[in-house]
Amino acid sequence: MKNPKTTEERSRMMSSIRAVSKLKTLVTTELWQREYRFRRNVKSLKETPDIAIKKYKTVIFIDSYFWHFCPIHGKIPKSNVEFWTEELMRNQQRDMEVTNHYEKVDWNIHHIWEHEIRSDFDITINKISEFIDNAKLVYKQRLSTIK
Repeated sequence: MKNPKTTEERSRMMSSIRAVSKLKTLVTTELWQREYRFRRNVKSLKETPDIAIKKYKTVIFIDSYFWHFCPIHGKIPKSNVEFWTEELMRNQQRDMEVTNHYEKVDWNIHHIWEHEIRSDFDITINKISEFIDNAKLVYKQRLSTIK
């Protein structure tokens, strides 16, 4: 079945997709309430992490099913299969490059899948909290060795 949307209509629809999703807002609101201080969507860092704490060299990406092609829930659209396959594979490649970049420059990087948040919000928030706490600990240990 042919998709009834014109190129212009599809382009307009895609441009209306916001960088900040409701799930990301739920996560960041909960972390803020737990007194973690961070910045959202930091454009000065590679690939604009969803959550960044520069002091602790920490970035967190919240990856969606579709754009990051979740191995469990990701699906190639039925129309324009070749384009979407190439696009989504490139996104996965970019995710690996970003992870390698942050690891190479000695930053803490963590990826959270959308389904992790949806399936058990509290456990996911606890995992993120633990990740940030570990980054703080490493930071404090480095400071103590400098003094």
